[in-house]
Amino acid sequence: MRVWLASKSARRADMLAQIFPHLTCHGIESVDESSTSSVVSGQVLEICQKKAAAVNLENDYELIVVSDTMIQDPDVDVQAMGKANDAIEAAAMLHRLAGRRHRVWTATGIWYNSKWEFHLNEAIVEVDALSDEALVELILSDSWVGKAGSYDLAGEMSQYARLVEGDEATVLGIAGDAMERLVQLSDYEV
Repeated sequence: MRVWLASKSARRADMLAQIFPHLTCHGIESVDESSTSSVVSGQVLEICQKKAAAVNLENDYELIVVSDTMIQDPDVDVQAMGKANDAIEAAAMLHRLAGRRHRVWTATGIWYNSKWEFHLNEAIVEVDALSDEALVELILSDSWVGKAGSYDLAGEMSQYARLVEGDEATVLGIAGDAMERLVQLSDYEV
């Protein structure tokens, strides 16, 4: 089965390459990532659906995957923490998350049999209190680059954060329910 992950995320590519040997990973052209929803779950789903709408379906792929992940601000439930633009913004995000729990939302779209299906999941992650040294180490590692909330649970942040509830796939960038569906579809390939 020819599979296209319409994303530039190396983490998502690693996750899907384990189940789809013929995976192609390249992002789609610019997508408006603004949202009209007043809640983070609605924002992440709306952006995922915009990504799906931007995919050129006239291609040779049998399965296409799009996804979006957002961190829900631990203080303001309706506000998302996106990707940091620089090291200072990343440090501020990590400082805000330190010593607290927060929700991670991921929406994933799967195009298969000529139709889209969408999955939306949440997970809860707890971050340890971070010393100044740990914060500097995380920033200097550049593990925050391109990551919602400025961290990668499977990367450097794994020393300081843990999944409390939900599916790890959701935190890493593919909705847990969607990952289960993709594993199921990969079984058809054998």
